[in-house]
Amino acid sequence: MNERLYSVEEVAERLGLHVRTVRNYVRDGKLHAVRIGKQYRIAHADLEAFTGLPVPDPLRDTVGRTRHAEVSSILEIDAIDPATADRVIILLTGAAQTNGPGAQPLRVQTYYDRERARLKVIIVGGPADTARLLEYTEGVLSS
Repeated sequence: MNERLYSVEEVAERLGLHVRTVRNYVRDGKLHAVRIGKQYRIAHADLEAFTGLPVPDPLRDTVGRTRHAEVSSILEIDAIDPATADRVIILLTGAAQTNGPGAQPLRVQTYYDRERARLKVIIVGGPADTARLLEYTEGVLSS
């Protein structure tokens, strides 16, 4: 049994109603609520009884409450010889796999065009980890 209590604002968000509408339902007795201090709290079971349907979790409860940021970077390096391109590719793919436990995964894809001597690198991951990989690349290229 879900013992969760919702605020009037949370109920309004879940049902797509205005906060004032939910408060009116509570005051009119249409939606059972408990007053705690100056605020109403609605039990999960009372909310389901009111709607007649199971109440879905909002997206933020389903996904999680932690904020997530992701960066997509495309790096093109011209006039790069095959040996240096291999060094960059090995460095980036290896570094992408060495994230710590619980770290956001990094995805790295590379393509080397021998005819044009051009390396294209696509990095997708967290901002700090992506910046770290770009700094590693700069270090290899400047040596």
